[in-house]
Amino acid sequence: MEKTYEDINSKIHDGTAVILTAEEMVSLVEKEGVEYAAEAVDVVTTGTFGCMCSSGVFFNLPQPDPPIKIETIEIDGVNAYHGNAAADCYLGVTQGSRVFDKVGGGHVLEKLVKGENVSIHSTGTGTDCYPRKSFDVSLGLQDFNQAIMINPRNAYQKYICAVNSSGEILYTYMGKLLPKYQNGTYGGVGTLSPLNNDPTYQTIGIGTPVFLGGTVGHIIGSGTQHNPESEWGNLMVSGDLKKMTPEFLAGAFLKGYGYSCFIGLGIPIPILNESLARTSGTPDSEIFTNVLDYSTGKRERPLIRSVSYAELKSRQIEIDGKIVPVSSTSSYRKARIITRLLKKMVEEKRIPIIKPIQNLSIKQSFKTYQLEDA
Repeated sequence: MEKTYEDINSKIHDGTAVILTAEEMVSLVEKEGVEYAAEAVDVVTTGTFGCMCSSGVFFNLPQPDPPIKIETIEIDGVNAYHGNAAADCYLGVTQGSRVFDKVGGGHVLEKLVKGENVSIHSTGTGTDCYPRKSFDVSLGLQDFNQAIMINPRNAYQKYICAVNSSGEILYTYMGKLLPKYQNGTYGGVGTLSPLNNDPTYQTIGIGTPVFLGGTVGHIIGSGTQHNPESEWGNLMVSGDLKKMTPEFLAGAFLKGYGYSCFIGLGIPIPILNESLARTSGTPDSEIFTNVLDYSTGKRERPLIRSVSYAELKSRQIEIDGKIVPVSSTSSYRKARIITRLLKKMVEEKRIPIIKPIQNLSIKQSFKTYQLEDA
């Protein structure tokens, strides 16, 4: 049975729409089958919460009098990029502070959404129309004219499981990897993941509303390194930092790697047909990722084996007959909270179900380079 956006929105409007979380959809498909679920269910809500390093915020600062054409700017000692108009800058979450220990751009964003002030230090060369040469001020989030989150790469469809075969401890963006396969860490939330529920992007594209950091944001394109043919699709998203909450945005420091930011993201998926019912009803036992050995330090890390998210969620996997404990860099608890919040938001018409302006590409080239050693 085929449905339209109009069909689904009509049912949402009159309160008869059937809206399930991704986990509820898996249970329904297992019990009643795909055909039944496709007809019975109108929307499936998804969610993920994890480290999303490719994230940041465009700030527009209130101009002092006389005004300044900013050349350099630091926010709580974190360098923000200025190469735009006089008072615009971009603060990335992986940039570290020169003032505060173990503080990066993500911590600055978390501090702001908690309602705390941050220190601004900026300099300028001075021009006839922007004569001021320095500007120091303490600002809260509502003091900025705009604080627009624009994240180039978020919400990977799934992520790898990292292990370490060497005899030394490794500190990576996947966390601490103990030697000789003593542990493993993995990313992604399996059946809860937004892009696992619609891997061919039938309902996902430019303009699609999303849950982002506690508020409604939008997809503005495919993410950088978008690689859907290898099931490594991801999103470029935008939202208003002023409406976000610290429950779904938190700065991170990873020893030996640096700074990042945990961000919550979810998408409501309209169930237009059986294929969407099938993918949104896929259990963790049928979603696979790769276990890779991070001990080489090379881009092409050795493939150890394929593993399902069901096995990963059991908190242990087998490698060459050895039981290896594994842990997730993503939060299932927060991801589940997002799916439930999204369910309520759809029911209360606080997030629209709309057709994307342009669907994301299911075919996109991904380039890498092999450089000779110097």
